[in-house]
Amino acid sequence: MMKKTSIGFGLFLLVIVIAFSGTFYTLEEGEQAVIVQFGRPVGTPVTEAGLHVKIPLIQDVRRFDRRLLVWDGDPNQIPTKGREFIWIDTTARWRIADATTFLESVASEAGARSRLDDIIDSVVRDQVSQSELVELVRSASWEVPEGEVLAEVTPEAKAQLALKITRGREEITRNILTEAQKIMPQYGIELVDVRIRRLDYIESVRERVYSRMISERKRIAAEFRSEGEGQSAEILGTMEKELSQIRSNAYRQVQQIRGKADAKAARVYGDAYNKDPEFYAFSRTLEAYKEAQNKNAVMILTTDSDYYRFLKESSLTRK
Repeated sequence: MMKKTSIGFGLFLLVIVIAFSGTFYTLEEGEQAVIVQFGRPVGTPVTEAGLHVKIPLIQDVRRFDRRLLVWDGDPNQIPTKGREFIWIDTTARWRIADATTFLESVASEAGARSRLDDIIDSVVRDQVSQSELVELVRSASWEVPEGEVLAEVTPEAKAQLALKITRGREEITRNILTEAQKIMPQYGIELVDVRIRRLDYIESVRERVYSRMISERKRIAAEFRSEGEGQSAEILGTMEKELSQIRSNAYRQVQQIRGKADAKAARVYGDAYNKDPEFYAFSRTLEAYKEAQNKNAVMILTTDSDYYRFLKESSLTRK
């Protein structure tokens, strides 16, 4: 009997412990909870952090995040209004605004992200297909720069830059956010922000754009090279002309100086000859004797010639 009583008391204590262990639950900062009874939400969502009470065994707690959550969509290939196919990569920030509605409609964050994929991608596709590519790239407040910045821009690009933008990228992004926000309350979601993270041409179009850019760069390089060669030829021509003038002037000055020197030398020789013709003849003859030595030539002269006159006179003087 005592054994049965102790067993019954132990079972009673176990039931009490189980009951109390399922009565209390805690919420962390940044969390919210929905109490579910027999699979259905009851009461209002619990948003305050701390210790809370629920009915054990028949009620359960579903926890959700109250902080901003990130949604990153998959890049989509979308045609613009001008039929240019581009890749659009978008991102968004959202939070769970009504946990009860959220639980009843999408059940979890994974379900919410799947629903965001459908809604945001659809709105982005509608807005992009209604917009020109230049509106997706530029803002409405952007102004065309002036001065030398546009010196290398092609006429086609200048025409694109001169287009008036009625809707810029910021307005298109705001329209995407506004249209998507209209659908979110029925899922208990608050869409805070949507941004176009990346915009690019599709592969085939991008290759054509790169080819056109390369061709344009080559054309500009050829123009620069042609202008440089023209300037080089002009500089070389001017240099040759100036060099010819310098050489001509130098040759003229050389001839003038040489002529003046020859005239002065002739005058000196003449003055010397007039002062002492005999000594001048003697000096010139000695110079002729010195210069007349040639190993490769033989000259036959008689001793009676005037060429040896001074030699004969010098020998007679010694005797």
